Amino acid sequence: MAEQHLTQLINNLEAHSQNLIKEYQQLKAEAGTLAGENQALKLQLKECHQQIDGFHNQIKISKIVDNMVEDGQEADATELKQTLNEYIKEIDKCIAHLSDE
Repeated sequence: MAEQHLTQLINNLEAHSQNLIKEYQQLKAEAGTLAGENQALKLQLKECHQQIDGFHNQIKISKIVDNMVEDGQEADATELKQTLNEYIKEIDKCIAHLSDE
C-alpha cells in the first residue's frame, strides 16, 4: 500500500514537473516575442523623435526667413528656406553618422 502511495506521489510530481516545463517554454517564447516588439517600438519611437526634430528645424527655418524678410532683406524666401534646409539635413547626416560610430 505504501509503495502504491509513493508511486502515485511520484506520478503526480512528474505530471506537475511536465506542466511547469510547458509553462516555462510558453513564457520563454512570449518573452522573446515581447522583446522583439519592444525593439520595434524603440525604433519607431526613435524615428518619431527624428521626425519631430525635423519639424522643429523647419519651424526654426521659417522663423529665420520671416525675420530676414521683415528686416527688409529682399532675399527670395523660398530659396533661403531651401538652402537652410539643405544645410540642416547635411548637419543631421553628420550627427547621425557620428552617433552610429
